[in-house]
Amino acid sequence: MARDVQITFDCADPAGLAAFWAEALGYQLQDPPKGFESWEQALEAMGVPPESRNDASAVVDPEGSGPRLFFQRVPERKQAKNRVHLDVRAAPGLEGDARMAALEAEAERLVSHGATRLRRYEPAPPLGGGHIVMADPEGNEFCLD
Repeated sequence: MARDVQITFDCADPAGLAAFWAEALGYQLQDPPKGFESWEQALEAMGVPPESRNDASAVVDPEGSGPRLFFQRVPERKQAKNRVHLDVRAAPGLEGDARMAALEAEAERLVSHGATRLRRYEPAPPLGGGHIVMADPEGNEFCLD
């Protein structure tokens, strides 16, 4: 039996990182619990103090097929290279110059939302299509593939 997967990010600013990844993946912030029009309203009703209201956030695929991304505040900063990373498929079906142009356009768009471009790998046929390594606003590496 297949299992559902949630991807969890340790971070300093759950709301900010959730907003970045929602933009990067075409996801949306998870809706507040039923009966509440906003997370602020729900957290207030639950008695969560204001200083703890950015302790967690989540984004979901609006079509319901992709994994939920959960962001939790931790006290320590990122220390080293990720051992696991996301590949964002930004050029499906494209090859060569068209593929790399699409990846460059997406890299530029994500930089405008706080990402950092780290390096570009050129296509190396027959198996390497080329990709761009990026980092999200908190330094977590991911690839535009």
